[in-house]
Amino acid sequence: MANAPTHRWAAGWVTLTAAFALHVVDEATHDFLDWYNPAVLTLREQLGWFPMPTFDQGVWLAGLIGALVILFALTPAVARGRRWIVPVAYIYACVHIVNGLGHLAISASTRQWIPGVLSSPFLFAAAVWLFIETGRARRLASSASQADRPRV
Repeated sequence: MANAPTHRWAAGWVTLTAAFALHVVDEATHDFLDWYNPAVLTLREQLGWFPMPTFDQGVWLAGLIGALVILFALTPAVARGRRWIVPVAYIYACVHIVNGLGHLAISASTRQWIPGVLSSPFLFAAAVWLFIETGRARRLASSASQADRPRV
């Protein structure tokens, strides 16, 4: 049953997904791969192995657009308060907390605007909000399920 906490949780989900879409546009219009691919190749050369792949523009953009479509399509599951989406929401929020902070930290440490840094504060803020709302929705669902249990 939908209620205020699940509405806030769904709003957090949609806000993060919109911020992610903005971030993809920011990276795509500021030649992110022209910065990212050489950085990965340099790290592979220096470390001997680095787990991040390099990307072709079309594959990278298609993958991100596909991810955005799936994430927007999952909004009804969040709005209905489905329990299985809780770990997905935590992972989604944590990935973008790290992503947003990573862009900001790299820009600060190199003293240059890396592609994607302009949208990173929005991405970070939306991810923190989703993380908080996921915790709130999880706690309320847990207390509601305990209230429904018969007392012995």
